[in-house]
Amino acid sequence: MLKPSTILLALLFVGPGLLIAQPDRPAPAPWPSVVLPPELDRVLRDYEREWQARSASGLAALFAEDGVVLQSGRLPVRGRAGIEQAYRNAGGPLVLRALAFAATDSVGYIIGGYSSQPDSPDVGKFILLLRRALGGPWRIAADMDNGNGPR
Repeated sequence: MLKPSTILLALLFVGPGLLIAQPDRPAPAPWPSVVLPPELDRVLRDYEREWQARSASGLAALFAEDGVVLQSGRLPVRGRAGIEQAYRNAGGPLVLRALAFAATDSVGYIIGGYSSQPDSPDVGKFILLLRRALGGPWRIAADMDNGNGPR
């Protein structure tokens, strides 16, 4: 009969090998894009335009006064002034696509993917939480994004 300590040692040495020896699994297929209503699509196109222009003030203006940015590896930022500061040195090529969305009269969300070139695989994903005053333009209440690559 094997001692429990012998079994534990065997698992410690052999167990990781069992995990590594598994065949590679194919990467999951990317989610298909969805078509947004024009007023929601405008939010993505405006974000692309301001990001490509490297306009921190233009990006901040897309947010609600108390909007929040949650960037990977950084502390949360709240308010347009803080958002403008957070985006001060940001920008460049950006293509956003929607994967899912929902909206009522005053709140909504867009889940999406992003890349730097059209028709390229997504290099990251995002969630935009939106809100608006009745009949007003959609503003970003919260923006959370992260990359698809390893940390």
